[in-house]
Amino acid sequence: MASAPPTVVWIQPAAPPKPPVGAPCNGCGLCCLAEPCPVGMLVSRRRHGACDALRWDDAQGRYFCGMVSDPRGVLGRRWRWIAPWIGRRARRWIAAGIGCDAALDATPRG
Repeated sequence: MASAPPTVVWIQPAAPPKPPVGAPCNGCGLCCLAEPCPVGMLVSRRRHGACDALRWDDAQGRYFCGMVSDPRGVLGRRWRWIAPWIGRRARRWIAAGIGCDAALDATPRG
């Protein structure tokens, strides 16, 4: 059985390295760059590729979920009315604080 080709994701050079599975999230962004979570699938309207809700923060040198930090900015004017409700629930929906669950291997392209 042939294995799937590796997925290439473009990540900010200043992003922290991926933590071990189960360790606290450090904002590396690898999971959301590889594919959206269920909330990200709704926002991005796709099942593969980088999540549209993923946001880079230059000052902190890490990625954040826009559905947690800025749901109005992610959803835009049309859905602004529901942004506060979604924002309050997004942390649970993405399992924030549970720990890294991305069983991915990150290998820099050289």
